[in-house]
Amino acid sequence: MNYAGLMFMGVFVSFSLTYCLRRYALHKSLMDIPNARSSHSVPTPRGGGVAIVISHLLAMVLMLWAGVLDTSMFMAMTGAGLLIAGIGFIDDHNHIAARWRLLGHFTAAAWGLFWIGGLAPLSLAGFTLEAGLVGSIIAAFYLVWMLNLYNFMDGIDGIASVQALCACGGAALLYAITGHTELMWMPLTLAAAVAGFLFWNFPPARIFMGDAGSGFLGVTLGLLSLQAAWTSSSLFYAWLILLGVFVVDATVTLIRRGVRGDKVHEAHRSHAYQFASRLYNSHLRVTAAVGAINLFWLMPIAFSVVVFGFNAIIGIFVAYAPLVFLALRFRAGELELK
Repeated sequence: MNYAGLMFMGVFVSFSLTYCLRRYALHKSLMDIPNARSSHSVPTPRGGGVAIVISHLLAMVLMLWAGVLDTSMFMAMTGAGLLIAGIGFIDDHNHIAARWRLLGHFTAAAWGLFWIGGLAPLSLAGFTLEAGLVGSIIAAFYLVWMLNLYNFMDGIDGIASVQALCACGGAALLYAITGHTELMWMPLTLAAAVAGFLFWNFPPARIFMGDAGSGFLGVTLGLLSLQAAWTSSSLFYAWLILLGVFVVDATVTLIRRGVRGDKVHEAHRSHAYQFASRLYNSHLRVTAAVGAINLFWLMPIAFSVVVFGFNAIIGIFVAYAPLVFLALRFRAGELELK
């Protein structure tokens, strides 16, 4: 299969579709209007993440047709991804009650886990943890948290796209180094789809991703990490490390808001990255910092865990500890001062 052509196609399709979606949103006045909980100040078209969904699904169809993607992974990705994207698309246009969104999220997670065989046995500190039913339940909550945290973290220009590019690129590199080249192409085609969209979403953004795109990215990245676990536990832990910026900021924010008694499902702008963007009056500086943290901090640690056999527990702790410090330093989960 011509993988270079597939990658180029992914970028081109996503770029072109985002352009069309932006024109459509402007024509239909489908705009994200700034309010007290927004991190932007200019009305901006929304829903551009649909281009990522379509581009990556098209790439998966071609890979399935060429015999380089197995049917079970195709079914897991397309079924879960389309359901989450559909829920997000509807929610972008007409609000869906939180309980129904959550039901749809767990349905998508269950579908994906069914097709990939649930949670793989994980090796940790010399022990093998057999997953079973309890493991599959934990994996379902993991997927639901991944897709929601990605939605939570898609709040300033380019940040969700840059995180996805870094995580997918880092994972593909680790797959190549360890000889698992058959796993490379899913994250790389996803990265290509994101790259085409990022041209329009790079600060200052000309269109926003929307819930359809962010939710799709979250569940897709979660499934890719669970797929990696069936090949090697260390590759799964590497994904957790590579996604550390989003995992830590969203988790610390949720915990602190929950302890304070806030309704955690309601929109807000109290993530660390949102406080940072207001402090520095720049989306670009914060998004660039997220990229730098991924490339120069998280990627080397993930590399050490996979290639050099560095202890995964220590690796995750070393990766996350400074991120927790930064989250607290930038007031994640705190009330915004008036």
